[in-house]
Amino acid sequence: MAEMKPSRALPPLLTMTDRAAERLKALYAGAQHGKLLRISVGKRGCSGLSYEMDFVDQPMPGDERVNDQGLVLLVDQKATLFLIGTVMDYAVKDLESGFTFTNPNEKGRCGCGESFHV
Repeated sequence: MAEMKPSRALPPLLTMTDRAAERLKALYAGAQHGKLLRISVGKRGCSGLSYEMDFVDQPMPGDERVNDQGLVLLVDQKATLFLIGTVMDYAVKDLESGFTFTNPNEKGRCGCGESFHV
């Protein structure tokens, strides 16, 4: 009988930087109290895929629960393969601010940065 090799651990589905956790904590304590952030991947833009975020009252069937830095967020089951190892950050720039994603699965982005492909 062949010896089974130990399986290699997968990276976490998604992690948050301290800035992202602070911002999400503020949203959960304020206008989005009682809701959960749900991240999915939709078809959009010239590269084909885009990150989508919605605040929901409860998980959808099959949603993955991500627990990081004492916070819970949800990931659409259909997006998990696109997001394994992704780091969510919160960036503040001169004229805009928002959550950003560093995704090791991305193979490229469109010129405007609105969409990506894997």
